[in-house]
Amino acid sequence: MPARLPLTTRVSLVVSAAALTLSLAVPALAQEKVLRIAMTAADIPRTLGQPDQGFEGNRFTGIPMYDALTQWDLSKADAPSVLIPGLATSWAVDAKDKTKWTFKLRPGVKFHDGSAFNADAVVWNVQKVLDKEAVQFDPSQVGVTASRMPTLRTARKIDDLTVELTTSEPDSFLPINLSNLFMASPAHWQKKFDAAASATPADKSKAAWTAFAADASGTGPFKMTRFVARERLEVAANKAYWDPKRVPKIDKVVMLPMPEASARTAALLSGQVDWIEAPSPDAMAEIKSRGNVIYSNPQPHVWPWQLSFAEGSPWLNKDVRYAANLCVDRESLSKLLGGMMGIPKGTVPPGHPWWGNPKFDIKYDPKAAQALMGKAGFSAAKPLKVKVQISASGSGQMQPLPMNEFVQQSLKACYFDVEFDVIEWNTLFTNWRKGAKDPSANGANATNVSFAAMDPFFAMVRFVSTKTFPPVSNNWGYYGNETVDKLIADARTSFDDKQRDAALAKLHAYIVEDAPFVWIAHDVGPRAMSAKVKNVVQPKSWFIDIATMTMQ
Repeated sequence: MPARLPLTTRVSLVVSAAALTLSLAVPALAQEKVLRIAMTAADIPRTLGQPDQGFEGNRFTGIPMYDALTQWDLSKADAPSVLIPGLATSWAVDAKDKTKWTFKLRPGVKFHDGSAFNADAVVWNVQKVLDKEAVQFDPSQVGVTASRMPTLRTARKIDDLTVELTTSEPDSFLPINLSNLFMASPAHWQKKFDAAASATPADKSKAAWTAFAADASGTGPFKMTRFVARERLEVAANKAYWDPKRVPKIDKVVMLPMPEASARTAALLSGQVDWIEAPSPDAMAEIKSRGNVIYSNPQPHVWPWQLSFAEGSPWLNKDVRYAANLCVDRESLSKLLGGMMGIPKGTVPPGHPWWGNPKFDIKYDPKAAQALMGKAGFSAAKPLKVKVQISASGSGQMQPLPMNEFVQQSLKACYFDVEFDVIEWNTLFTNWRKGAKDPSANGANATNVSFAAMDPFFAMVRFVSTKTFPPVSNNWGYYGNETVDKLIADARTSFDDKQRDAALAKLHAYIVEDAPFVWIAHDVGPRAMSAKVKNVVQPKSWFIDIATMTMQ
């Protein structure tokens, strides 16, 4: 692997730049409780209600400023996060027609602009991403939303606090998927629309969303106070928040894009930020020696190569897919990361309700991998060329450059000649929905996009169903067959939890045995924080709740 500069050298190179970038982040009033966060994203995730930048967007511009009908319980560090009521207090599928759901809404909730949250607001927010005839329809929000809830079709008001949602087919995953549909204020948007000077309704709508993004209004525990694209987002406590347990005690949060790990480390060590995502592994000791705290927890978050099954792909041969999975020295990779990763046996770990006991054992066995590659016609003299599209940083990507370089060297011993196409994270994430056949793949036959695996759709279905080929969802590699579709249908139409888990276990076992991924690591979500940040709960989730934290 290429030599890396010592941490102290790299920090000294970037600390001046970090100081310049963050000089305005120092709180103006000493009595204010201000939390400053350095994100891995290269830009502020979109603020208009449906964030981009992967789930880092949900974590920093989604969950703090907005709410969804359902949400994740992020209050425990010692148990998996489960789905709980959000802006909906309860929901039920129709006993006779499993494509219809009734959601009861929480009374008394207000948007940040003072307007009421109600059934009309839910219908409006569904239409903003699904109804092309609606004036508020925003094509820019569709890709990051519809791909996460592909069966939702319509919303209908029953009364002010009751709404009916319909799906294209019976789908027991819908309540989970709806945790990704954040509720923006229709009244606040309408003011932006009415003020827009554009000639056509479509142009006025586009201008309204641009104005809304700079002056957002959700129902979340924090409300926007300042937004500077590519530089900073500032949010202040919403003291009128509907959930007393999550009314913030921190006055203000400042979020700063900082994709370079060394810059984030320098910013924390110099006291210019209080929290950094994905700290440099070789900086852990220095970070802790300065009194900072490293938080991590095993979480349902997978770091893989997702493989192409398009015509001509080198991964169409199962022996090649097995060989790649057997040739990654994950124990050594974990040491490179300072132990900050989990070693995968599949998408979910053994003992999980969806495990299913697959027959293929993902482990480090280079001799077996070499034998499989020899059987496929490859050798040290005749290696298999593969190309992987990767990013240099980004949400959940951990340390993508050194990790991918390590895997590249690991696979070389098993007759793989790996080439990388390194692009910016949000571009990689956008390309993920376009698919391996799209020109944006730039000839790559694998992509390295990490993903959260806390629910069945996100963990498995979107990658293996023939109904989720691009641009519908994230089956980038066009993998799928009738057997997989049948297993998915069995799970999706099971509204009993135990029956659904049993169906999902069969699906997971099949996926591992067919290996449409090279499973490389599970993330443990390392983040470093100043000791001044208190009441931090690092849940077993990709998300974390800022609202319940305090500042010393």
